[in-house]
Amino acid sequence: MDPQQLYTRNAPALLRKCERMLGNRADAEDIVQQLFVDLIRRGRTDVDLPYLYRAATHRCLNRIRDRRRRRELLDRHGEGLLWREPPRIDDRLLSMEMVARLVDRLDERGGEVFALHFVDGIDQGEVAAMIGTSRRTVVKHVARIRRLARELS
Repeated sequence: MDPQQLYTRNAPALLRKCERMLGNRADAEDIVQQLFVDLIRRGRTDVDLPYLYRAATHRCLNRIRDRRRRRELLDRHGEGLLWREPPRIDDRLLSMEMVARLVDRLDERGGEVFALHFVDGIDQGEVAAMIGTSRRTVVKHVARIRRLARELS
């Protein structure tokens, strides 16, 4: 497929997905843009939407983890740094911090299940098909994610 067609067909859906996960339009745009740049550089324009969703999910999860690490560094070494993040004043940002802690405790497959089921609202059967596993495995991941969320809240 032509790179422009690949982008035109898939970028809007990926952008919505990333923005839901990250809660930030600018970060979502960065993730989607870099994903397509990397695909084009590698000559991988023959990919399907499930592949793009998985790749975007991984990048968003990494971005969430990176945010958490930056906050921890700021908390630990804030006075020595030249910049600070703006204060977190709304509940959504506080819940994003909880999401970051949750994602840190999940393995790669658990992170995929979390993003696809809890963020994107995809049912467990479809999640299983998208990531190439059984529905039973997805059910186990969902139960573990719920247990971890209760522990962290």
